[in-house]
Amino acid sequence: MLSGTAWSTLEHAYGTAQDVPQMLQGLMDTDLRVRSESLSRLHHVVHHQNTLYTATAPAAMYVAGILGDARTLEAVEKGPHGFSGPMRAELLGWLDSVADAADDEAAATSRRFGFPPEEYPPFVAICRIRPQLFHAVSAFLDDPDTDVRAAAVSACIPLLDDPHLIHLRDALAPMLRNVLATSEAWKYQERAIDALASWGHDTTGSEVLQERYAVCDAESEPQPRGVESQDGYDTAPPF
Repeated sequence: MLSGTAWSTLEHAYGTAQDVPQMLQGLMDTDLRVRSESLSRLHHVVHHQNTLYTATAPAAMYVAGILGDARTLEAVEKGPHGFSGPMRAELLGWLDSVADAADDEAAATSRRFGFPPEEYPPFVAICRIRPQLFHAVSAFLDDPDTDVRAAAVSACIPLLDDPHLIHLRDALAPMLRNVLATSEAWKYQERAIDALASWGHDTTGSEVLQERYAVCDAESEPQPRGVESQDGYDTAPPF
């Protein structure tokens, strides 16, 4: 994927994507600081502020391809909005965000503002690779690490908007309910409720068990210095 992609012809938030291969390789580095900075740049350069660029889809395919590598179980430095668990959970969270930017809701919003998503190549590219991303992500739906498992379940939600995958929603629904019942993260609880409701499942009695504003208040407390990039930004399925 790295050598077979003409990165210099692609773009990210700051121009040409010729630096993306080094960034992606850095995710597998033995040095904690290098891994952490590479992850930060993945968020703030390749998918800056939830925007899709021409470099995003090939980067997503690379990330999907390394999920099973044991090196993704290494730790990374956490920012205030980081995912719990090893880097694998962080990478699943990144894929979740990328897929979310090309789901049905994102498409509807784009059209409402006069921007047909089918005319935006980065959006089309992500939609095209959703089956491959789902194949990679769904391998961790029964992962023994609860953080990785929750991140995988969440990442599957936007991917199941794909016409070829939509029939799997009912099979995934029990896993969403499990995440809702067991996750300590309100964002996962809320995500599960919203997805189940949009899929036509009864969510009567479901509620976010953790007060989100308490979490926000906690996150507003002074934090250890987070990851800072060189650009100066912080940082067949088994069911």
